[in-house]
Amino acid sequence: MKLAIISGGSKGLGHAIAEKLLVAGYQVVEFSRSAPHAYSIKLDFSSPDLMLPALSANLETLATKQWDEIVVVSNAASLSPIGPTSKKNSMAVLANININFTSAILFMSEVIKHFQSHPCRKVVASISSGAALKAYSGWSLYCSAKAGLESYVRTVAVEQESEPSPFVMLNVDPGVMDTDMQSLIRSSHKDDFPAVDYFIHRKESGELRTPDQVAIGVVKILHSDATSGARIAVFS
Repeated sequence: MKLAIISGGSKGLGHAIAEKLLVAGYQVVEFSRSAPHAYSIKLDFSSPDLMLPALSANLETLATKQWDEIVVVSNAASLSPIGPTSKKNSMAVLANININFTSAILFMSEVIKHFQSHPCRKVVASISSGAALKAYSGWSLYCSAKAGLESYVRTVAVEQESEPSPFVMLNVDPGVMDTDMQSLIRSSHKDDFPAVDYFIHRKESGELRTPDQVAIGVVKILHSDATSGARIAVFS
């Protein structure tokens, strides 16, 4: 049996990845706030203190079974609020940090904790972004979280080198896709996001891939012999 655990798979790239792994014969478990699919479990990543007990309980049940392969995709993320730091609401800042950073780390660490001893092939892929490497005005929270998660993944990869049954840890940059997040970007006011015209141009010029196209590339990376700790761009 093969297991796929995905966060933020209700729509967009996460859903496309989940569907491809389902077709490939994996038992798929998807965690999200809306939980719209038959394989979904409701979790609100903006509230780590409420999310964690439910996540741990579900992982504990899954960990009682023997698996031939385990793949994990940490995808849950939010771009909002966009805009200068001086204009951001403090509670909105906290919610963004909880979704993009705190809960993402909790999600990956809980999976590793529950499945560390399983003697099978295990891969954790954190869906990153070009924003992890480049600063965008108005995206201070998103850029910071993605950069921090890349460091987390690289560090856990080093830790896993001493484990008898290690996880392969990967940062995966999906590139630019035509998703709800991109719609939010294009609808941003220039005062909040000065680079908005560039992203509008990319949409109008047909440069955006579909989530389904990118999911094909992500699944290939999950099945590759990539070095743990690597940062891999889809279709690089």
